Amino acid sequence: MKAVFFDFVGTLITKEGENVTHLNLIREVLRRAGAELNAEEVWNAYEEESSRLFSELAGKEAKKIREVDTEALRRVAERYGFTVPDDFWEISLEMHARYGKLFPDAVETIKALKKMGLHVGIITDSDNDYIRAHLEALGIYELFDSITTSEEAGYFKPHPRPFLLALEKAGVKPEEALYVGDNPAKDCVGAKNVGMLSVLLDPKGEKRELWANCDFVVSKLGEVVEIVKGLIE
Repeated sequence: MKAVFFDFVGTLITKEGENVTHLNLIREVLRRAGAELNAEEVWNAYEEESSRLFSELAGKEAKKIREVDTEALRRVAERYGFTVPDDFWEISLEMHARYGKLFPDAVETIKALKKMGLHVGIITDSDNDYIRAHLEALGIYELFDSITTSEEAGYFKPHPRPFLLALEKAGVKPEEALYVGDNPAKDCVGAKNVGMLSVLLDPKGEKRELWANCDFVVSKLGEVVEIVKGLIE
């Protein structure tokens, strides 16, 4: 084992923190638009629209996340009768930097893997500016040896290209790498399809019916270190 790669949202940062980020994003959008609407209602509509669009794009040629997010909000704004600010993406970057929250053992896990001499990277469906701004705000940008985004790879997971590009950057073979994510269909299947081992992070055991797609299942990131130690031995 020579490399460990991580997904980002739901794997290194909590989904709960992402929900807080998006709710505050909607609040700020409504404030700037002068729209007196229920922020939680609009947020729920935005989440549904965004999830629908990204589900349709899984495994396909990548679009910039900013374009997909803006289109999701545009559809919601049309429904509720407000205008999307021209600087929506800048607001989004600001809110993600302000409210993003790491899993408690994320930094400890990354440092432990690096101490073992492993290449530690990220493979994520993201725009380059988003992931860099977010990692810098969290103070962990410098911890990673490589960062591979859908924008750079040209495809969304589970397409092989993001995984193969990350392996190429690390200079390792698929069988020498492990991928950790929270989405069985995109993360586990995508990694396994190129020959990597996969780990599913499922803190609450909510995805039990899809565990068969993954080589390992953990409830905490720290357990990844023990898995890697076992594979090395």
